[in-house]
Amino acid sequence: MSTMTRPRRPPAPPSAPPRPRRRRGVRHLDARDRLVAALLLCIPLLLSLAFVWVPALGTVLLSFMRWNGVGDLRTEACDPALPSILNNGCVNGLQNYHQAATNYPEFWPAVQHNLIWLAVFVVIATPLGMLFAVVIDRGISGSRMYQSILFLPVMLSLALVGIIWEFMYSQNYGVINTVIGRAGDDNAIDWLGDPDLNLWAVLLEATWRQAGYVMVLYLAGLKAVDPTLREAARMDGANAWQTFWQVVFPAMKPINIVIMVITVIESLRAFDLVYITNKGINGLELLSVLVTANIVGETQRVGFGSALGVVLLLISLVPISLFLHQTFRKERTQ
Repeated sequence: MSTMTRPRRPPAPPSAPPRPRRRRGVRHLDARDRLVAALLLCIPLLLSLAFVWVPALGTVLLSFMRWNGVGDLRTEACDPALPSILNNGCVNGLQNYHQAATNYPEFWPAVQHNLIWLAVFVVIATPLGMLFAVVIDRGISGSRMYQSILFLPVMLSLALVGIIWEFMYSQNYGVINTVIGRAGDDNAIDWLGDPDLNLWAVLLEATWRQAGYVMVLYLAGLKAVDPTLREAARMDGANAWQTFWQVVFPAMKPINIVIMVITVIESLRAFDLVYITNKGINGLELLSVLVTANIVGETQRVGFGSALGVVLLLISLVPISLFLHQTFRKERTQ
């Protein structure tokens, strides 16, 4: 019985490699896609110009004017021989800045208090929030509960935070004076009325809230770090401290920049806590309070208040610029 052999099929020709998909450029978009892209770019840009850049530039221009908010602005220089009521809407040059530095007693204490506020946020609040984030990220027992408790002050408005801490600092029935045995007697400590104490008391309130805010931001940054970096550091013999500072912390450079900018902004725009405490006077002078008092207060010195706002802007730009310069210089060196 003979067996039949099947003829072998010729091998199939090798298939050509798939052509890479060409990305659609702007020229290949249809009219609808171009309209959507233009709207997505223009709407945020217009909103930023309308609510950020135009008011900022307007504030800078008004800082060189003498204006009470009523009447027209003109390009004529102010006449020192005329009374101030007739020198409205004129160009005042650098006189607003000179008056703030030489003839405004609240100015330099406000600058000093703003710098202290910034230093406390950078040196205490931000490292404390980072410490909370690192401890919670290690997966300790009850981490969800601790995270919720520490984040609770962030959910409250600054006005409500100030009211809560007023019950803590009250001279007659406050929690602190009650615990130390000084409530209701002649030795009771006036935490919010003493100009030597009230700034530090309010800074404790602000730090209580700011640490929770920074903790949440750092928790998001820690979750985004590649776990293989930590494993490689452990294999190289690095301990937990070395792993964090030499591997994890540099990997969080984008979140570090964001936190630095937010810390500076939050420290210099402080207003609610001091205004609730004593309307920003008697040891709690801040530039934000002075700006508000001069622009919308009884004096209605819009030009002078704008000059104080420009000073506040410059103070905020200096630490941010220095931090960004150091960060990107290290990156270029590496």
